[in-house]
Amino acid sequence: MDATPGFVNLLNNQAPFSLDSPEPVWFSTEQSIPMDTPPVSEQSSSKERRKWCVKEDIILISAWLNTSKDSVVGNEQKATHFWRRIVEYYNSSPQLVGTIPRELGQCKQRWARINDQVCKFVGSYEAALREQRSGQNDDDVMKAALDIFFNNYSSKFALEHAWRELRHEKKWCSAFLSKDKRKQPVEVDGEDAVAAGEARPIGVKAAKASIKRKKSGRDDELEKIQGIMEMKEKISKRKVLERLIAKTGPLSEMETSLKMKLLSEML
Repeated sequence: MDATPGFVNLLNNQAPFSLDSPEPVWFSTEQSIPMDTPPVSEQSSSKERRKWCVKEDIILISAWLNTSKDSVVGNEQKATHFWRRIVEYYNSSPQLVGTIPRELGQCKQRWARINDQVCKFVGSYEAALREQRSGQNDDDVMKAALDIFFNNYSSKFALEHAWRELRHEKKWCSAFLSKDKRKQPVEVDGEDAVAAGEARPIGVKAAKASIKRKKSGRDDELEKIQGIMEMKEKISKRKVLERLIAKTGPLSEMETSLKMKLLSEML
């Protein structure tokens, strides 16, 4: 049976199709999507996190301390206003000129990390101080504290710079040093060094004065007491000298004078 004439005429009247010709309209049923367009999820992904460097940590710590110690505002600061001031202080630092400003959430998150890690390390450092042996200096204590931190938390303490900025603040200072009077900080400066060097000699003179008032029949016993007091005096001076020698920073003029005096006495 012959094909319907109307259908044959319709086919004959259409333009021939070739690979070089544009795609016929009836094949384009949907809008084409460029192959190089990334998925929506990739376009809306969050920005890459910026790592904090040592300089930024120190500026943030300074901003937090200065804001929390503001004598004008005091403790009457709402949390939001408090952190807005910190962020403003941080971003206005001349040391950060040319860098991308940090947002409030970034600063809060970083401070939470610093506070948590430093508080944990304070406990490790106190444990190291309790185990400190005679002759060990600050470097030995620090190494022991880092080992204790790693054993307790299975990670290395990477915020030593933050701890050094906060270690003398009330919240993060070592309670062990203030409780144990037998252990003093290695730093001995100014009038404290002179007082330490003169404390024992004053006690010795008082002891000798009281000894002279005793009866002459106890001369042998008095000599033994004098020997003990003189030995204690030497030990006290030696300890002061060891602290001055172990001090890492420069000595003041008074410390240098005391150090030379004690060295001459020990020779």
